[in-house]
Amino acid sequence: MRGAAEHLIVRILIADDDAVSRLILSRTLQTWGYSVEQVDNGDDAYEELMKPDAPTLAIVDWMMPGMDGPEVCAAIRAEGPEPYRYMILLTARTETEDLVHGLSSGADDFLSKPFNQEELKARLRAGQRILNLQSQLIEAREALRYQATRDALTGVLNRATLMQKLREELDRTDRNDRNLGVAIFDLDHFKSINDTFGHLAGDEVLREVTRRVGGVLRHYDAVGRYGGEEFVCIFPDTTADGLFSAAERVRKVIAKGPVMADGALIPVTASLGVAITADPCEPESLLGAADAALYRAKESGRNRVELAFEVAVPLRKAS
Repeated sequence: MRGAAEHLIVRILIADDDAVSRLILSRTLQTWGYSVEQVDNGDDAYEELMKPDAPTLAIVDWMMPGMDGPEVCAAIRAEGPEPYRYMILLTARTETEDLVHGLSSGADDFLSKPFNQEELKARLRAGQRILNLQSQLIEAREALRYQATRDALTGVLNRATLMQKLREELDRTDRNDRNLGVAIFDLDHFKSINDTFGHLAGDEVLREVTRRVGGVLRHYDAVGRYGGEEFVCIFPDTTADGLFSAAERVRKVIAKGPVMADGALIPVTASLGVAITADPCEPESLLGAADAALYRAKESGRNRVELAFEVAVPLRKAS
């Protein structure tokens, strides 16, 4: 149960130049189980809240050295909506125009000085509910994004996302004068695997193969399902020798041992065709060259890598 308790600890930033007020507020929050961080000016408050692991709740005094409370709120909001910081302004001001100004600057709530403990507790709970709701919405959004960009069976990029990624990398290659390589690989005699062991076993073979391939790619490489048992790897910033070596790693890891599927040990190998370009070209041109090399790999006995002789580079249409 210790892990669950630790998970519930919420971090709060207090920004107040009054040491006594800061001490009282800090001790109150710690008594309630919050983890407290403190600064005594607006500039430091902004710096702390801009950190990737910053507290998501902040109680910020209106009047401070450096940026005042509303300025801190406005600066944080100007950085973008995520990650969201719930900001409570601590102030003795009660005039309507002041409250409107504070809320317009990006504050989520107000707390009057001197603060009432029960009111503070209620406002913090309200802030935490909003932050929890936002976290749930982000998780749901990311889950939908993942589903929209990934192949349902293997979890690698789906064809549409793969082609988008390839276009982006070609554009980047054009701007940065770097090479871009691709490899198309096709599992050898995959139809016979389905016919002999069944489609469920074939599905497990595809999942295991993509797991193996993902383990030998660089963090900025990509792999996606092109169709059926055919997959494409994208290798930015490489050389012809580097591309061939990377494709060999992919070939070897696929063939490193049989795949256990539906109670059977199924030998698996793949044929690969690779192509590289340093010139602007359409994705279909680069993939077409790699596909021709893949055909040669199959004709030459399978379970091998063949490098494309050349990449046809048609002129791009003006955008």
